[in-house]
Amino acid sequence: MTRRTSTPPVPAAAVLRTRLDRARQAAAGTGLLIAPGSDLRYLLGQEGSSFERLTTLVIPADGAPALVVPKLEAPGFSAVPMSDLGVDVITWVDGDDPYLLVADRLGKPDRLAVSDFTPALHVLAIRDALPAAEQVLAGPIVRELRMRKDAAEVEALRQAGAAIDRVHARVGEWLRAGRTEAEVGADIAAAIVEEGHAAADFVIVGSGPNSASPHHSLSDRVIEAGDMVVVDIGGPVAEGYNSDSTRTYAVGEPRDADAVTTYEVLRLAQQAAVDAVRPGVTAESVDAAAREVITEAGFGEFFIHRTGHGIGLDVHEHPYIVSGNKLVLEPGMAFSIEPGIYQAGRWGARIEDIVIVTDTGVESVNQRPHELAILPG
Repeated sequence: MTRRTSTPPVPAAAVLRTRLDRARQAAAGTGLLIAPGSDLRYLLGQEGSSFERLTTLVIPADGAPALVVPKLEAPGFSAVPMSDLGVDVITWVDGDDPYLLVADRLGKPDRLAVSDFTPALHVLAIRDALPAAEQVLAGPIVRELRMRKDAAEVEALRQAGAAIDRVHARVGEWLRAGRTEAEVGADIAAAIVEEGHAAADFVIVGSGPNSASPHHSLSDRVIEAGDMVVVDIGGPVAEGYNSDSTRTYAVGEPRDADAVTTYEVLRLAQQAAVDAVRPGVTAESVDAAAREVITEAGFGEFFIHRTGHGIGLDVHEHPYIVSGNKLVLEPGMAFSIEPGIYQAGRWGARIEDIVIVTDTGVESVNQRPHELAILPG
């Protein structure tokens, strides 16, 4: 991973205060414990770190929220305007019982929602400290807030999309026959940071038969003339919001006679799904729009994943664009549209854009061409 060293910016206090108020309202009388991670960054502007020492944001059903944090970790939250947010900071040192501090802040709740990725060692200790409280996941509560991006979040996603577009525009500098996937990937990772990201969080360069593996990463395979190559790349900008974009390239003329015509099916499917996005339709209907084109062309068995995933502070978050998800799309929801066709042992292809539901339709934050890019062999 290539990473810049800088302190991430904290959203305005008014924005964070509104998010904290909405979190309490969404919890509807349930106490909330928010562990380090993207949920904490959404609510406090800093992600924090999860170790064996407990750090958690406590949002009681009544009363002021508090950050319970080891004293040695507290400086990491110095940029957060805690007093403006009405958040108390409760520090503790080795030898103290932080779980009792949490219990004291919460009172005696009947129900307690705990962050989905809270380490088990903390979950079980909290259960011991509050044995009468039913524990549930906080994810369903927080996701309702995070799914609908505000104007600042949308702008950050646009910046991320433009930055990753600039990287795809340069892929021809590095992708050529005779180089390994790993060598190409290293150049791309450096460019992701050069073009405006805080980090290169993932780089997939799948060439030849590896292009038929959707989550192939990098290998020492030497790229050959005629290969189809899937390049799926992304990372966060300074504000923490992520890019994620895939384009498929051919190194010289594709060796497989069916590559160009099959790829055109994929291009039409991706466009059909984007065209289906608007307020009031369901997530599963967008998935169906892509799947119908691919299935009717005879490639249904080779489309082996959902059409898309939500994106924001996490690369994968709600909403998921998948069969069975009857969620009605609303303005501010952001997600990928990325159908693929994967013929194991031969080659595969994927096209991915990040789109945002608008008041009247859809906006794509990625603007690179969708046609098969044929590079010099």
